[in-house]
Amino acid sequence: MVYDQPAVNVGVADLIGQILVREAGLKPEYLERALVKQEEEGGRVGEILLRMQAITESALMRALAIQHETPFRDKLPNPEEIDATLIEQLPINFAKQHKVIPIAQDEDTGRVEVAVSDPLALEILDDIAVLVGTAVEPVLAAPSEVVELINKSYGRLREGADLEQKEDDGGEFADAEELVDILDLTDEAPIIRWVNSLLFQAVKERASDIHIEPGEKEVKVRYRIDGALRESKTAHKQFLPSIVARVKIMAGLNIAEKRLPQDGRIRRKIAGKDIDMRVATAPTAAGERVTIRLLDRSSVLLGLGDIGMVSDTLGHIRKIIERPHGILLVTGPTGSGKTTTLYACLSEINSPELNILTIEDPVEYQLEGISQTQVNTKIDLTFANGLRSFLRHDPDVIMVGEIRDRDTAEIAITASLTGHFVFSTIHTNDAAGALTRLIDMGVEPFLVASSLVGALAQRLVRRPCKDCAEPVTPSVAAVQELGLDPDRFFSGGYADIPKLPGAREIPDATVLKARGCPLCTHTGYTGRTGVYELLMVDEGVRRLALSKSDAGAIRSAGIESGMVTLREDGARKVLQGLTTPEEVVMVTAESEG
Repeated sequence: MVYDQPAVNVGVADLIGQILVREAGLKPEYLERALVKQEEEGGRVGEILLRMQAITESALMRALAIQHETPFRDKLPNPEEIDATLIEQLPINFAKQHKVIPIAQDEDTGRVEVAVSDPLALEILDDIAVLVGTAVEPVLAAPSEVVELINKSYGRLREGADLEQKEDDGGEFADAEELVDILDLTDEAPIIRWVNSLLFQAVKERASDIHIEPGEKEVKVRYRIDGALRESKTAHKQFLPSIVARVKIMAGLNIAEKRLPQDGRIRRKIAGKDIDMRVATAPTAAGERVTIRLLDRSSVLLGLGDIGMVSDTLGHIRKIIERPHGILLVTGPTGSGKTTTLYACLSEINSPELNILTIEDPVEYQLEGISQTQVNTKIDLTFANGLRSFLRHDPDVIMVGEIRDRDTAEIAITASLTGHFVFSTIHTNDAAGALTRLIDMGVEPFLVASSLVGALAQRLVRRPCKDCAEPVTPSVAAVQELGLDPDRFFSGGYADIPKLPGAREIPDATVLKARGCPLCTHTGYTGRTGVYELLMVDEGVRRLALSKSDAGAIRSAGIESGMVTLREDGARKVLQGLTTPEEVVMVTAESEG
């Protein structure tokens, strides 16, 4: 439906932030933070607020529609409802580049209604008018909605032209085919189109990994979305060699080598996003399997204030990373967001006055102004050797992708004790375990106690879908499992906890329950946020480390000093509608055990 404009005459002079506060309920403090970010980094306030998750894409587009007095559509028509002759007049590359698509034509006036995502794209509208041969009328729509409609609409055009070919291709594979446009790839071969559709669908559904797995009779494809695996599509087993070969060609791998695992990388522009993909192949009894890790730059390069830290934890982290020397360890299992946190810390302190070097495995994204090196075991470029070399380059800050052995740990500690600040990761269940793990590696306790300034444990929890999640009253047992006081919870006594961007207003004494709807593909969740546990290494913790105390004793000392545990931080996010009790209990089970 098209939203009517408000009766009040709102001029372009009204700033977008003011409109969002007035019309979308944006909290003024989030607007102030966004304005500070804009002054420091540039960019549009609306886009900054989106990255902060303080507003939704739909809320931003509604505000822009009000500001520019342009109609807004919250729901675009289905591809079947759009006249194909309108689509045919607009090249797909043009439509994708500018995020525009004609959606209807008035029978009386002949004017063409065009969905756009930028209210200032006046020159583009002039170009469209020339292409369609008549006057056009813009309506604003969310960029993601426009891109999705473009892919589906142009896909229908190609499908109509390929019916005979699909019949010849035959069988299960042809039926599973879904054409997708990737700007850099225009080949019409069925295998290429099938792989393209695989990548596009993964980006559309926000998948972090694609698993192409050979079975006895078919090839299964599973996506990992928000940490959970879900089966997506299948192909006949006879097409496995062609599918694997296509992925290998894209990743620059040896298509003739099928007996050994291989690793490669793909860079493509998909649905308007620059996507890096890490590709790994491995031989199995049923044939080669392929795993593709998708790295969306916009989801990794976040600021410290955008990754879900409550203000008290955020304040401590910012004090730690401003120190001239010491070590900050980020700990958690694979896929818990450690790299995102480290990049956020580096981005926070990055300046021309600091010489920052990193050694990673692999380098996920290039950070401007920072020298990044990738581990290469074939030439003996390990974490330890790279770190040893870095000390001859006059660094101020060093990031080591992971401390895996005593050699790397001791060099990192030596660097911190000689006037450098070191960031790194280590695999433990909680923050206290980081100290005991270093000691177990053979590092002297006095070195650990004197160099480590903080250990940050983290997990990722899924966010409930904004469309279908419902407030429910939890049981007393569920409240207690979260570590909350039932009396205080059911009397609304937790209303004063620090607020986070994206927090949802839910009634007192309730939590959100994931339901499932088409928007969230019936999972009940869309997106993830972090839960954190920051152990500050104070005198009490140092004494315990020196005496080789176990992780339990160190954890207890941290709690006595005010450390918020993973479970407690998760409970705070449940109270703000940022996740559900089930998610928090599941991801923090090991750390609480």
